[in-house]
Amino acid sequence: MIDIRLAPLCGVTDHVYRTICFSFGCGTAYTEMISAMGYLCAPGQAATRELMRRGPEEKKLILQLFGRDPDTVAEAAARIEQLGIYDGIDLNMGCPARKVACSGEGSGLMRTPVIARRMMEKTVRAVRLPVSVKMRIGWDRDHINVLDFARMAEESGIREITVHGRTREQQYSGAADWDIIARVKQSVSIPVIGNGDIFTPEDARRFARMSGVDALMIGRGALGNPWIFRQAAADMNGGTAEAPTLDERYEVIRLHYGMMLESRPEHIAVREMRKHIGWYIHGLRGAARLRAEINRCGDPAEVFRMLDGFFNEAGREREEEP
Repeated sequence: MIDIRLAPLCGVTDHVYRTICFSFGCGTAYTEMISAMGYLCAPGQAATRELMRRGPEEKKLILQLFGRDPDTVAEAAARIEQLGIYDGIDLNMGCPARKVACSGEGSGLMRTPVIARRMMEKTVRAVRLPVSVKMRIGWDRDHINVLDFARMAEESGIREITVHGRTREQQYSGAADWDIIARVKQSVSIPVIGNGDIFTPEDARRFARMSGVDALMIGRGALGNPWIFRQAAADMNGGTAEAPTLDERYEVIRLHYGMMLESRPEHIAVREMRKHIGWYIHGLRGAARLRAEINRCGDPAEVFRMLDGFFNEAGREREEEP
């Protein structure tokens, strides 16, 4: 069965949410991107330790590194490998964020192929773990160079490639170009993972078939929707992609909130859960009002009372529907 992966999303895919996604069938996940320079300068920094934390129930987990200096990235990878925590190292050559890309990191490396090649080669030589790379299709529509980058990655010893089907200039606008992802798959012999615009089980099946990729990576489609991994797997195997019930949705919110409260200070957990709850309840009647109320609340017990009322009301409305 095709591996369905959770993309690294800054401020979202921490060890708590990854654990939840794994429980619903996610096959592989990635840490939020880690600065190679930041790790070497302050490996014990609390924020970095939290980003690198691996939960006891996580399955295959790959650490993603970003940077612009090949020697720095390779050294960071070697030191991280010694921790014995991760199943691989992924090089970020796809992040479109302005402060990252315009400093020559992330997707900015697609404008400097000589540096990108050195980074891949040196990192591969520095570690025994499999090294992968995530990239975009190019900087902009006038500079689509993903085929050259993919071949360069294979020549450098990279074990697999993830391609997000947009340019850096697009950010997350427009449509992901799965035709180009299919051409990447045809141009190299190493595994290719396709990423971009997978929001439904039908998207996963359609893009997998049209591109022939070896695995799929889901990013924004997994926001508040860990069930998409279960649904996509069922759909691709001829089963029924069952949507979560209201009870299941509420159960996962409570689980997520509880795990957050156990793993970090209460005020941080409360703040970070606001966005997750907004994603979980999106599309339900009254969601906007509840989200506004929760965003003003700093007491977890009160948040749970609000959620109890919201889901009880939603349940009654469902029962009354003809």
